[in-house]
This record gives sequence, C-alpha cells and structure tokens, in this order.
Amino acid sequence: RMIYVAFALAVLSAAVEGRTVSSARSPVMTRLSQSRMMRNNRIGTHLRPTPKTTSMAWMDSAASPPPTREARIGRATFIQAEGNPFMDAIKGFQDSFAKSMSAGGMIGDNKKTVIITGASSGLGLSATRELLDSGDWHVIMAVRDPEKAEAVAEAFEFPEDSYTIEELELESFESVRRFAKRMQNGRQPDVLVCNAALYLPASPEAQYTDEGYERSMQVNHLSHFLLLNLMMPIIQKAKDPRIIHVGSITGNTNTVGGGAVWPWADLGKVNGLAEGGKGIPMMDGGNFNGAKAYKDSKLANMMTILEAHRRYNDKTGITFNTLYPGCIAETALFRDKKPWFRKLFPLFMKYVTGGYVSEPEAGERLAQVGSDPMCK
Repeated sequence: RMIYVAFALAVLSAAVEGRTVSSARSPVMTRLSQSRMMRNNRIGTHLRPTPKTTSMAWMDSAASPPPTREARIGRATFIQAEGNPFMDAIKGFQDSFAKSMSAGGMIGDNKKTVIITGASSGLGLSATRELLDSGDWHVIMAVRDPEKAEAVAEAFEFPEDSYTIEELELESFESVRRFAKRMQNGRQPDVLVCNAALYLPASPEAQYTDEGYERSMQVNHLSHFLLLNLMMPIIQKAKDPRIIHVGSITGNTNTVGGGAVWPWADLGKVNGLAEGGKGIPMMDGGNFNGAKAYKDSKLANMMTILEAHRRYNDKTGITFNTLYPGCIAETALFRDKKPWFRKLFPLFMKYVTGGYVSEPEAGERLAQVGSDPMCK
C-alpha cells in the first residue's frame, strides 16, 4: 500500500515540475531481492552502483538525467534518483516499509517464531529442521558460530525466508544481553528454547570463562537463566508464549539414568553459587567433576522451569516446560568421551537397554513441546 502511495506522489511531483514519468520505469521501484542477505541476516542498507539508466523521461533532452543508486533494505530494493527533491519527500515511506520487514522475511507472513539456542547441530538442528518442514515456523538460530550455521542452512536447503541467524555466545553474559536487546525489534518471538549445552566429562580441571565462571555452569545454566529473565517481557507478548529448557534424566536421581550412574547430580545448598560463583568449580561448592557439573546444570535447568512456572505462569501467561527428549547416544554432546565409548554406547542403548533415540526423533519431541496445543 505504501508503494502505491509513493508512486502516486511521484506522478504528482513530476507533473508539478513539468516532467513526464514513464509508467514502466518509475523513480521508485521495489522488488524482493532473491540474493542472500548478510550472513547474520540482520536488516541493513547497502548501496551499490546500478547501470547507467534513468527511470525518468526528461522533457529537456539536453539535460543529463540524475545519477541513480540502488539501496537495499532488508530484502527490498529501492532504485533511487539522486538529487531529486522527491526522494526526500518519500524517505519516510522507505523507512516505514523497511521497518515492516523482519530479518528473515516479512513480518505478517503468518508464521510463528521460535528462538533455539544451539540450533546449528545436534538436537537443536533436528528441532529446527522439524519446525521448518512444517512450514508454520520461522526459526531464529541463536548460535555461537554464525558462519557454521549459514553453512548448515545451505546444506539442508532451508528456505531463505524461514530462518534468521543470530550470534549468541553463552560464555558471555554481555553477548546474552546484546542478543536479548536485538530481539526487542523485528519478529515477535513466540517460543524460546534453551537447548545449547557443554559436557566436559574428560576435563581433569575446571575451565573458566572470561567472566570467571566454570564453563559448563555458565553455558548450560547461568546464561540461559539470564536469557530466560531478559526474554520473558518479550515472549509474553505472543499469543501462545512458551519457554522451554532441555533437561536431562541424568539430573534426576529417581531414575536409572540419573541414580544408577555415578556421579549423581546434587546441588546441596548451592554453596558455590551462594559464594558468587566466580572461580568456584561446582554449584555445590565441591571439587570439580566434569560429568557432575553437567548433571548439576541440568538439574538447575529443570528447577528453574518449575520455579518460573510457579512464579510467573499466572502473571505472564507463559507456558514453562522442560523435557528430556531421550538418550541421543550419537549426539556431538559426547565428543569429549573416549572413541570406544562413542562407538559402543549407541549399540548398548539400542540392543541392551532399548532406550536409544535418534536425533531426528528427539528433534520431533522437542518441536512438539514448542508447538503442540497439548503441551500448553
């Protein structure tokens, strides 16, 4: 509608100046760009030269036409004639149109929007593929490495208007804050899936982030805890808002997976966090154990969701869920394990316990929790 109004104003402007406008080549033309945007798909303006043609037929043939330039805003392209006073008059129309575009496609495409951390591999990627295959979702891939995510999206031929790649480094609280701030503009997120995780069972000593926290503690729990709190005011504006934490059976000692395999998840009185967390290897204040650090973080994730539901479900309308999608024996989460374990563990889960779950099946389960009305 704005483009039609802009064109009408162009005709009026040309008539006042005693010029004629070629209806086939107006001074402002738009088209949906088929080229891929910048690798992070954020809205931006890029100017580049265009062929030496003019969209105006000047009455004075001796006069040289004004130079032209092409401005791309999001996926829309505007061909402008520089030096034309008319362009200043309709700049507001261009700005308004640009704001109606999201980073991954037009707002108003009737698709719901889900944010998935760690969406470029493993469970996060499987859930992303499942949701995109439905045709009902736009996925914001919140990832540490945008270039890797772009390569993955190309490899699986994700439709260009169905996903957005956003950088999110969970080892940095500042990166989490910047990400949440960016989510205030553009598409309205309906669902937040906190999925990304580190598992460091072979690490003999604690590794710390630049901010001073044990890595798996910050990536798996603290940064997702911060993200949940920052995103709640944004998510609650959706019609069916949901926040999901991927939990784990290993964080629950009432289960075979959590209670029969040492070490056991145990936060104690969270003395480590009570002391500030910085430089503390474990949440319970004890000595470092990489496998236990992961299990403790998953227990903290599940406790967070239970408490968030108790405190905020009635106030915000957000559905808080946590799930264990099954033992994905072949996930890259086990990359820190010995090669023999990575080879034999899937066979053990398939033929001994019967608890084997493939990544695609686990992705379907995660996608269901984010989309199915029964999971509300």
